[in-house]
Amino acid sequence: MKVEAQTTIRASIDDVFDVFTDLEHAKDRIQGIIDLEMIDPPAKMQVGTKWRETRVVFGKEADETMWVTELNRNRNYVVEAESHGTRYRSEYTFQEQSDQTLVSMTFEGTPLTFGARLGGILFVFFKKSTERLLTQDMQDLKMYLESSQK
Repeated sequence: MKVEAQTTIRASIDDVFDVFTDLEHAKDRIQGIIDLEMIDPPAKMQVGTKWRETRVVFGKEADETMWVTELNRNRNYVVEAESHGTRYRSEYTFQEQSDQTLVSMTFEGTPLTFGARLGGILFVFFKKSTERLLTQDMQDLKMYLESSQK
């Protein structure tokens, strides 16, 4: 399963990268996050940073533990998680385009168990919902960045 989304933000790549990697304020800037608890600080994202995020997904509260596995300033970062027999990988990439920044996101799930492979068949029905959720996160950060421009 794979979901992709992208957006262009009228802000510098430095500002965009800083906001997208600011875990300390993510809960205040992304409406889909109910709670975010740091497990392995610092809140400034770096490889190894780990946190527990609570959201409402398909009408139910869900907690996921996530960690950073790759981070290259102003270029990309990768966050991974494992849940219900599936390994999830989210990669955000950043490209400067004149006075804007293009942010692309890829979300992939790889089943690790037989049950997860069977459940993956159902993902077809939830793909659009997942895409909307991930796009909304990026739109929330875009609105924050563009409204804070002087």
